[in-house]
Amino acid sequence: MDINELTKTAQAMVAPGKGILAADESTGTIKRRFDAIGAESTAENRRDYRELLFRTPGTAEFISGVILYDETIRQEAADGIPLVQVLTSQGIIPGIKVDTGAKPLASANGETVTEGLDGLRERLAEYRELGARFTKWRGVITIGAGIPSAYCIETNAHALARYAALSQEAGLVPIVEPEVLMDGGHSIDRCAEVTEITLREVFQQLARQHVALEGIILKPNMVLSGTAAPHRGAASEVAERTIACFQGTVPAAVPGIAFLSGGQSDEEATANLNALSKRAAAIHAPWQITFSYGRGLQGAPQKAWAGKSENVKKAQQAFYHRAKVTAAARQGRYTPEMEKEANEV
Repeated sequence: MDINELTKTAQAMVAPGKGILAADESTGTIKRRFDAIGAESTAENRRDYRELLFRTPGTAEFISGVILYDETIRQEAADGIPLVQVLTSQGIIPGIKVDTGAKPLASANGETVTEGLDGLRERLAEYRELGARFTKWRGVITIGAGIPSAYCIETNAHALARYAALSQEAGLVPIVEPEVLMDGGHSIDRCAEVTEITLREVFQQLARQHVALEGIILKPNMVLSGTAAPHRGAASEVAERTIACFQGTVPAAVPGIAFLSGGQSDEEATANLNALSKRAAAIHAPWQITFSYGRGLQGAPQKAWAGKSENVKKAQQAFYHRAKVTAAARQGRYTPEMEKEANEV
């Protein structure tokens, strides 16, 4: 493990004004999204869709890295150039999702644990050969009646730490993603409580596994009211509660916090990120505050594309716009008026 190389890559991933595109949807997940826009989920269509994102002119202005899926990291563009090379030629860092998904946790009340540790060392070596320079693993924490349990939080945190240690051993920067889901009717207070407990356990486990914090990126949820909560916190409250939670749990050695959109609408995710960035700047937070959005960047271009080659330019314009306004929010410069601007790629 070359900690200097890991640190350099991690810092590049959270470079000022840029964020990370999460394009690592599994085949099943992207099929559901293609079904919603009337597109068939074939290998060629999945390739064409991701290629149009990666080849959007100007993408590198706002996107520092892209999280890929196993299929994508092995694919070539329509002109025969590997998709990894399409990214690296623009200075965009390729990464790879390495977990195999959340599965039922034994003897738990409907809770899950993320699997994928078996054979991970060998897979990491292969992914590095294929061009990956960072990895991602997602642990899922659900708020509900009597949950999350300490058992669930500890088990997922332990898996995240084992994954992170193996990634660093392979010379890859791990994105550590403990996501407290926003599904449900819980209050922002309950989300703050669970997020704090989760992050404390994650960093304890990372320390036990000898993970170098300067060579990771944290990808957490924002502190939000549940989607079905009767009163949902405004962006200013989300920012205040989130930064306060992270001040008490996230060590200063971590280069950056790349927030996930977690099912928020495009506008909500952008407005909340903007408020978070302003709050972090006001208190001189030690970490870069950025984004690692999937749906928050892809919803608009997917709808514009609709599986039709004649819509590629329109889809690229939609993606460029979402990347531009999200990058503005990452700097605390977003305004709702930006959503109305005509955007030419």
